Amino acid sequence: MTSSDILIKARGLTKRYNNFTAVDHIDFDVYKAECVGFLGPNGAGKTTTVRMIYCFLPISEGTLTVAGLDVSTQARQIKQLIGVSPQDDNLDPDFSVIKNLQVYASYFDVPKAQATKRAVDLLKFFQLDEKRDASIMALSGGMKRRLIMARALINEPQILLLDEPTTGLDPQGRHIVWDEIRALKKQGVTIILTTHYMDEAAALCDRILVVDNGKIIETGAPAELIRNYVGEDVLEVEYDEEMVRKLKETLPDSEVEVYGDQVRVFAKKHGVFDQIIKQFPGKKITIRNADLEDVFLKLTGRKLRE
Repeated sequence: MTSSDILIKARGLTKRYNNFTAVDHIDFDVYKAECVGFLGPNGAGKTTTVRMIYCFLPISEGTLTVAGLDVSTQARQIKQLIGVSPQDDNLDPDFSVIKNLQVYASYFDVPKAQATKRAVDLLKFFQLDEKRDASIMALSGGMKRRLIMARALINEPQILLLDEPTTGLDPQGRHIVWDEIRALKKQGVTIILTTHYMDEAAALCDRILVVDNGKIIETGAPAELIRNYVGEDVLEVEYDEEMVRKLKETLPDSEVEVYGDQVRVFAKKHGVFDQIIKQFPGKKITIRNADLEDVFLKLTGRKLRE
């Protein structure tokens, strides 16, 4: 990637609410046709950052440009380039399913016939075509999430901002959304994704930005972050004092973590746990691949955020 490929650029980006700093002097770049995931606990500043990108919130300090346009002075032009799938259900209950898409398309000056065609195609893709004339109130929560995603695509955006787009969806619904995100990436659409589903971030994102307390604390490709912070394999077993001692003694190069009644051991290489299994044949031991959730918990901690 080169500087000419940068589509979104933030330097010293800050958002304050009175005495509270939600986003604290962060720097980041997003490149064309890249899918970037913003991960972090509740209240970390992810959604606030996304809202500043699509000019929903004014910035307090720093600079933020989208396709070379300044969010503070060129919001109208920026909004024409962006599709947004927000966390909240903000569908219009006075309109039918297809009317929601048609009216939204009119905000982008999409001709009526073209808007209707796009709406029909999107409803079919998201398996909502049988509900095209239904009221919003007649939709399930999962159907509403899929309709919000369809609405975000009605203007054929260059940049797609997805704020927890699959929350509340069943596995089939999640994979429909995943398939669309992959297809859009191939078409050159730039995507920013916030999610609490680590498997989703690992499957879709080229790069991850981990956000906590309003700051970006780490960035990298999912596989790179897993390799650097966790390793290859994770052993999980019920807490036993003798076993913890033996694990530390036998695997001095592996990190042993005790959390509640669980013990987790992180190994940098595959296969190092074979000797432990042989030494404790009666123990219920689970060995799995290290994943992005392990990285997330290491970087942001295990304490519940409100």
